[in-house]
Amino acid sequence: MTRTTNARIAGVTYLFYIVVVIAGTLLFARTTSGSGVAAQLASVAAHAAEVRVAYLLGLSACFAAVILGVTLYAITREQDPDLAMLALICRVAEGVIGALFISMALARLWLATATDQDVPDAAAARTLAAFLFKAAAWNPSTTFFAFGSTLFSWLLLRGRMVPAALAWLGVLGSGLLALGHPLQLTGLLSGPVTWLMVLPVLVFEIWLAGWLLIKGVAPPRRV
Repeated sequence: MTRTTNARIAGVTYLFYIVVVIAGTLLFARTTSGSGVAAQLASVAAHAAEVRVAYLLGLSACFAAVILGVTLYAITREQDPDLAMLALICRVAEGVIGALFISMALARLWLATATDQDVPDAAAARTLAAFLFKAAAWNPSTTFFAFGSTLFSWLLLRGRMVPAALAWLGVLGSGLLALGHPLQLTGLLSGPVTWLMVLPVLVFEIWLAGWLLIKGVAPPRRV
């Protein structure tokens, strides 16, 4: 495919990725509301259809991450093939790890609704559900996303393929998230700052998506 085609596909995929991630996150939050494991399981059972939709949205986001990795690699590999490949691997890892973690939603749904003989007793089900609810917060796919986004942004900046302000926003915003998310996973960072550090990346992706769709990318400049 040509650079222009890859740019258009990446622009559309960025917008799709943003929509399904936000929608899936909101749905997952709605289906697991409640205080305590029993209440959360009851919420999952009451919103079974929404859990399935949220799972499909999450899986779609994982595929979108892989598509973005491939198209952005095709755009930036002339600038630095090694860094571009590393960024691609990060985005593929994001998709694979994300798919594994969102599958926990189906496991929670099974615990909340299954009636067959393989269902564990109530105490064991609550213990397993507590682990699944907690493990959902340990998903490292965002870290891989952030590292991949930082590298791709740096390559776009070095090659002057998009406006410098746009590329710098990607480098700084994604870099901040790449540093902050592991701290969040380990409990060293919490509170509103964990959401605020996502905002620059969201602005960057929306801006970049529009630029790729309307302007495309310039040929890389060697500096």
